Amino acid sequence: MDNHLLTGNPFAVLTFIVAPAILTNATSVLAMSTINRLLRTRDRMHELLKESQSGPPPHGVKFIAQVNRVERQATLLLGALHWIYVALGAFTAASLVTLLGAVAGQAGNEFLMRVIVGVGLLLGFVGVGGLIGGCGHLFKATQISLVNIREEAGLIRAREGQSEDLSGGQGPS
Repeated sequence: MDNHLLTGNPFAVLTFIVAPAILTNATSVLAMSTINRLLRTRDRMHELLKESQSGPPPHGVKFIAQVNRVERQATLLLGALHWIYVALGAFTAASLVTLLGAVAGQAGNEFLMRVIVGVGLLLGFVGVGGLIGGCGHLFKATQISLVNIREEAGLIRAREGQSEDLSGGQGPS
């Protein structure tokens, strides 16, 4: 029985190629949702700009704090996209490099195959690192969203004369 790294089992090649391909797909979905969040943040900043331009500026410190948070959120989302794109490129390259390693193994060049598979694994680790970095940025951006939501909810409650209700209930019956 052949004990080569990828040529001994035909499913080994498939496994080494499919894993980065699945991660590439998942990373693409994450990139699209992050772009959507960035566009929604841009829309929110546009709303804040319109609000600042309508009438005299009675907005004050809370308004500027919210503007600063939305700007910070956009910066974090852009950083997340950077990391996610690194991951996407690394997973795509890992799929291709691993396929080249399988071809090198079929050609009988075991040393070249091992080097190429090693590069593929390294690219896979770079991709995972990119996902971790991107998710960290996304988590921070989500925390900022929650701060804005809570502040706006507090303003609405203050305007309507209601107390804070974080229980998820429908208010007093």
